Amino acid sequence: MLIGDVARRSGVSARMLRHYESLGLVRPSTRTDSGYREYSGENIRRIFHIESLRSLGLSLSDVGRALDDPGFAPSELVDDLIRRTMERIAAETELLTRLRRIGAAEPAGWEEVLRTVSLLQALESGSAGARQRAALSAAEGDPVPAEALAEAALGESDPNVAGALRWALAQAGEEAPALLAKGLGSPSAEVRERAVRSIAEIPTAGATALLRDALTGPDPVVRGHAALALGTRGVAEAVPTLIDMIVEGRNDADAADALSALAGDPASADRIATGLVARLAGAAAGAAGPPARRRLTQALADIPGGTATRALEELSSDEDRAVALTAAYVLGLRGAR
Repeated sequence: MLIGDVARRSGVSARMLRHYESLGLVRPSTRTDSGYREYSGENIRRIFHIESLRSLGLSLSDVGRALDDPGFAPSELVDDLIRRTMERIAAETELLTRLRRIGAAEPAGWEEVLRTVSLLQALESGSAGARQRAALSAAEGDPVPAEALAEAALGESDPNVAGALRWALAQAGEEAPALLAKGLGSPSAEVRERAVRSIAEIPTAGATALLRDALTGPDPVVRGHAALALGTRGVAEAVPTLIDMIVEGRNDADAADALSALAGDPASADRIATGLVARLAGAAAGAAGPPARRRLTQALADIPGGTATRALEELSSDEDRAVALTAAYVLGLRGAR
């Protein structure tokens, strides 16, 4: 079969076939009397073998070794090809993500494209200052997609940069909570905390719904941040978690402040006082130590209403002198003694 026929049947150009011959990969079996290359069936099978190996990403040098060296072991080369392919896919995926984010910013011209690229690069900078400046620029309206901000916030360990990113996300609107939600299920405790703290600063209905869901999650740190945020939003579902935080001594001062804010509603005040009194009774029965009882008493002091007052009257005679003195002092301020 002449070179033109081989090229048509194999899909390999005549020029490439000549190149293969120059490299010694495939040699025509004979030549015609006119000097034309003539390929045998074995030659054509070898051409297909070459193309198959090239389709895996092998160089022509490696193809020659694979076909001609009996001692050539494919495992190491295949492992290397896998590694290089994964690196290429990662690079292409990163590029695709960046392009999508630029598209999401809806640039009006190339100046905006360049500005967006610059800010995206700054968010990935090794300099905390550069990352913080990018986050602040985004908060002030520069074209940084919320997806990029959310990804940066979930991975940011510097507290100043993290604060700037949370602020920027709070300006991003209803889209941001859904982007951060995946962080709540992360296997990393640090990522879960970053996610809930970021969601807590977003004043939208979607964020509130996510925080409500977080109250039933297994991570006590996430539950705590969610409860504190919900308390400031007037969501009574946070009360049991806030009381737990006081008993356990986890951000207990902030939890007491959140309960005080919720107690602005008289009906809620009675429910909160009842919950605190119940935990005090449990603590007295040995469910918690003296420090927990003192924290509960201090929290009760900030709750208005008759239920709290009656509980404080009883506590003013408590065996724990610190509890009794706190209760008596608060009663004095209320004019109940």
